[in-house]
Parts: sequence; structure tokens; C-alpha cells
Amino acid sequence: MSSLAAIPPGFQPGISSPLYLTRRLLLDGFRRHADAIRGRVLDFGCGAKPYRAVFTCSEYIGVDYEGQGHSHKEEQIDFFYDGNSLPFDDAGFDAVFSSEVFEHVFNLPHMLLEINRVLKPGGKLLISCPFAICEHEQPNDFARYTSFAIRHLLEQARFKVLVQEKLGDAQTALWQMRITYWNLHVVEKLRHIPMVRTVARVGFNAVMNVLAKGSIALLPSRQDLYLNNLVLAEKQ
Repeated sequence: MSSLAAIPPGFQPGISSPLYLTRRLLLDGFRRHADAIRGRVLDFGCGAKPYRAVFTCSEYIGVDYEGQGHSHKEEQIDFFYDGNSLPFDDAGFDAVFSSEVFEHVFNLPHMLLEINRVLKPGGKLLISCPFAICEHEQPNDFARYTSFAIRHLLEQARFKVLVQEKLGDAQTALWQMRITYWNLHVVEKLRHIPMVRTVARVGFNAVMNVLAKGSIALLPSRQDLYLNNLVLAEKQ
């Protein structure tokens, strides 16, 4: 059973966080499918391994790519890969986990074949990737995948999709984008007035997240716009 206490606060944020909506949905999604990720696990694009505590496994290995757009200072990376091949033998892992990474992989079809290669037959793959989000970690931000696109790419790489979910709905995505805009482009202008900036950010985020929850509960739910793809697949 996962220990929420071991998950960094930024990845299980409170109501005053600008990432409250999206990261709460991600954490809940990973916990729903955590039982599938066992044995020897590879975290692809691991960074600081924020979701390590969600899974019960015998070994948890992180691999990442060292490139522009993202600092790896003080992260928990066990191996770096060169952008084309993973430094592991065939069929060496029982499961692979990857969260919010695929949009940064410029050659995703090829890397999915690499992920397939290092998985044992019947091994599981649990991934999330964003659909509605602003550009980030520039210049290593290459794609947004619809639910149809991510399924197609996985099937082309010889995975069988077991579960596919859209996290959030149109209301959730619109509120998250409003909150993101405020924090990036309004609060940032107050950076030279720390106390005012903190009050503006915390107060606004808390109010907007509460309003978002009310709006999501009251208005029709449509998922032609949503925040994230979540997929559990199996190596065929």
C-alpha cells in the first residue's frame, strides 16, 4: 500500500497550489493502478522519482535524458540515456512507469520500442502525458497527444492497451489554464514585492481551485478537452 507521507508535497499539493487540480488527478490515477506495477520497475524520465512511494516493488530504477530545458540538480537519477537507446538488457524489467515525460521525447515511436524491448513478456507499462498544458521545459517540448494518438503509438510499439483514461474534463482544463496563466504572467510581475506576491498567489490559487471544484460539480462534464492521458498497457 502506498505511503502518501513519502510523496513530495509538490506532487500531492494543497488547495493553494497552482497545480492542485492536475497533480491530484495524476496521483489518484497512479494509486488506482499501482498494483500492476510490481517487481523490478523502471521509471522512464524519472527526475526526482516523486511517485516512487506509490508502488510496491522489489527494485526501482530511474533513467532520464540530460538535455536542455530541465535541470537535474539534486534529482535521483540512476542512469542517463543518450536519446536513442536505453542502457539495459532485453526483458530486464517487470514494469515501466512514466509520468508527464512523453511530450518531451522527440522520437517517441522509437523510444516506445526501446521500452518494449527492456520489458519482460507480459510486463506492464503505466504512463501519463498531458493533453491541455502550456509549453514548458523549453525547448524540449515537442508534442501533445490525443487519446487516439497515444493508443495508436502504443499499439504500433507492440503494446496492448488494458486501461485508458482521460483525467479531468473541459471545465477542469479551462480552470487549470486560467490558474496557470495567473501564476506565470501576473504573479511573476510582483516578484520584486515578495509579501504581496505570496499573498496574491496563495489567495488567488485557493479561491480559484475552490471555484473550479464547484464549477466542475455543477456544469456538464465533457471530455473532448481534458488535462491528461493515463494508460495502463501490457507488452504483447
